[in-house]
Amino acid sequence: MPTVTYTQPNGTQQTLKVEAGTTLMRAAVSNGIDGIIGECGGQAMCATCHVYVRPEYAQALPDISDDEDEMLDCATAERMDSSRLACQIKIDAELSEIVVDIPAGQL
Repeated sequence: MPTVTYTQPNGTQQTLKVEAGTTLMRAAVSNGIDGIIGECGGQAMCATCHVYVRPEYAQALPDISDDEDEMLDCATAERMDSSRLACQIKIDAELSEIVVDIPAGQL
């Protein structure tokens, strides 16, 4: 089963086993991961699931859609090259593991 590791701003990590087809946002919210809010329910309309994807995993992700790109400009935390919305990243066979960093603030 694929794994997702969420790294908090203080460096602590939580690793979850996630079923294929699940988004990083849904896995975080369902498992009480601090710092991932998902206010819009995964529609790429709020940027409250902003994460920083570790460089070694970025190549396996699909390109950023126009909607995601626009929402990332509205994120509370600084947008970086590694910024993505967790609601737009699905775990699948090609992405069997990923590590993301959660920004210090979402709202």
